[in-house]
Amino acid sequence: MALLRSAVLSLLAILVYASSTAGNHTVSTAECADLSNTTWSEYRHGGKLEVQYLLLTRSNMDCATVFSKESLSDPQRRSPFNSSLPSKVIIHGFRALGTKPSWVKTLAQGLLWAEDVNVLVVDWVYGASFAYNRVVQNYKEVAVQISVLINELITHGSKLESFHFIGVSLGAHVSGFVGTLFGGKIGRITGLDPAGPMFKGADVYDRLDPSDALFVEAIHTDSDYFGISIPVGHVDFFLNGGMDQAGCARSQFASMYGYFICDHMRAVHVYISALNDSCPLTGFPCYSYDQFLNGRCVDCQETFEGTCPRIGLLERSGITVSPLPYQEKVFLLTSASAPFCVHHILVELEVSPLEKSAEVQVTLSSGGHPEMERKLKMHTKENVYKTVMASPVPLCKIHSIQLKNTGSRFYRQGDIRFQSVCISELPRKRETDAVCVNTVYLGRSFPWSHDFVLLCGSY
Repeated sequence: MALLRSAVLSLLAILVYASSTAGNHTVSTAECADLSNTTWSEYRHGGKLEVQYLLLTRSNMDCATVFSKESLSDPQRRSPFNSSLPSKVIIHGFRALGTKPSWVKTLAQGLLWAEDVNVLVVDWVYGASFAYNRVVQNYKEVAVQISVLINELITHGSKLESFHFIGVSLGAHVSGFVGTLFGGKIGRITGLDPAGPMFKGADVYDRLDPSDALFVEAIHTDSDYFGISIPVGHVDFFLNGGMDQAGCARSQFASMYGYFICDHMRAVHVYISALNDSCPLTGFPCYSYDQFLNGRCVDCQETFEGTCPRIGLLERSGITVSPLPYQEKVFLLTSASAPFCVHHILVELEVSPLEKSAEVQVTLSSGGHPEMERKLKMHTKENVYKTVMASPVPLCKIHSIQLKNTGSRFYRQGDIRFQSVCISELPRKRETDAVCVNTVYLGRSFPWSHDFVLLCGSY
């Protein structure tokens, strides 16, 4: 399977690159530095391992400078690096086309808007290009080179715990090996959909794991293809179960490049969006995605003592419990576009005993937004059914709920009697947070609906 993925990526690269013009060694203006582009000739003959570093700070947010250990001791270069500030280190991953990653500047500027920090971008595009299996052979050497620079920064006053590595795909495992070289003493590692091929079955020494930093988190968005499916951090966010992200095209008419990497790159775009802190992207600890969708995990009390982890720059993702959890999976739903966050609405149906199996469609409506729908299959041995739905608005702005007996023909189920129909917003702190309607009769051919008049903050 790993070889198949590598072959697909190589074919994709050839098809796209054959129709593109050759790039330059370094794209730059007279003053500003930029990441590398691999030329077609270099790409055909395999990438060479060459690492450079770009520095951005609040004083040069729009104009990166090339950075090296010599920059610290050469007064003529006047590097804007400030050793008294925390440092964010961005590491890209495999470059199927040999081109520079387009998202780096947006991520760097998002970090700088959020915090006054040094942002170091690790440019290893040359070594990250060509065949995937050959690129994987380079990642530890890249980590060694980065560790040399980090050591130099420490001698100039930086603190090891002040470094936050943000690694994308294969870059997450580069970050992990840097952490291994420093005995897990660097401050934080964020893995954005850590690479899966050739790493899922690898020893923890060879991939990202919780021992690589004081705090390790990962965001999973493509765990069924290019991303890794196992937890690799103290806390692992699985968005929409970790695969098949909302808004990522599945049709044959989608661009080949977009079809293959949309899910994989969603972790990057969600993280960039979270830096704006416009709305919370909150995860809920649960054993599996199915259990989460079935309403079995409604709060964070048992695992995190009530404080749910959030994607973004909160210290330890907002986790206050000690000791830290280990490879804790948390789940959340997202929308198809920025800022990606949704409100998690729990629907609970308590049903009187059924004579036959049934299927009920639940629809939530809010003015000006698409309706939210979910079908629930009901059996004779259960009487409580739950489901979690993604809503663009909070509970207080949901106008109505509708139930429809969609299984009446297939299951030949007659009228259904509900003892209660309840909705609430997660995380739920109290049972009384739910809004309920009691004694509901759902006819075989006629849907049931109920309008809500709720005031935000009054329930």
